[in-house]
Amino acid sequence: MAKTLLVLAAALAAAPLAAQTAPQTAAASRPAPSSAEPAPEDWHDIPDDEILLIQLANGKQVAIRLAARFAPAHVNNIRKLAAARWWDGESVYRVQENWVAQWGDPTEKKPLPPEILTRPPAEFEIGTFTPAQRLAKPDSYAAATGVTADGWPVASDGKAAWLTHCYGMVGVARDALPDTGTGAELFTPIGQSARRLDRNYTVVGRIIEGMQYLSALPRSDAAMGVYPTEAERTGIAWVRLASQLPPDERPHFQVRATDNPRYAAMLALRENPAPPTIATGLNVCDLPAAVRRRP
Repeated sequence: MAKTLLVLAAALAAAPLAAQTAPQTAAASRPAPSSAEPAPEDWHDIPDDEILLIQLANGKQVAIRLAARFAPAHVNNIRKLAAARWWDGESVYRVQENWVAQWGDPTEKKPLPPEILTRPPAEFEIGTFTPAQRLAKPDSYAAATGVTADGWPVASDGKAAWLTHCYGMVGVARDALPDTGTGAELFTPIGQSARRLDRNYTVVGRIIEGMQYLSALPRSDAAMGVYPTEAERTGIAWVRLASQLPPDERPHFQVRATDNPRYAAMLALRENPAPPTIATGLNVCDLPAAVRRRP
């Protein structure tokens, strides 16, 4: 099926990494976890044109933070699709148990706006591994993981770097290579993380509000979780960038900065929990998104 998720075994050729920064790594190098709460200055505004809002037909709303600096070609397409109101009247047409929810045009025949880049470059990798905080232990998918100063989960094999397919991250559904997907068909992991998709699918964002409205949808028992009938789908009323709404109707969000001792202390507490909890290491997808509505 076109534009549905295919698990690809082949990895892309990895470009050499630029010189890495020196993030905090082992828990011993972090400050004592005396204060893990964020200070007011740790909260930074997310630009309105990096917030994508999905208004579901049932009245619920989902907010996505777009990864504009990591996937610029795909995010540019997404912005144009929203401006063209392409998703209005479409649906969440695939919900597969412990895997993904996917939305867009279930017929895969709806014409795209003429200004859309139909074959954007692959943006599976992000170029450099420069986390503000690095987790103490590797995991089964990467030699190193961490979180950027502005809150994105990242991983590396020592040569390439990439955004990770954690719960709530938003990826671009596509056919097999070299087609990387336009951004018209999007998905989010709804069960555990979908890390085996790392470096094989473009990550364009993360759901920062309303994830429960997608993760709680009824699962389909049909092939790949695609609803066999239109009645089973969840309709989409409209999709807009926050910047496209009137100023008094825009939701404003802030992300917690990670390049400070307070976030390091929070990370140390999670990596070294108090007894009787047993410390077994921390997965990058266990880290909270750390986004809030602006007070």
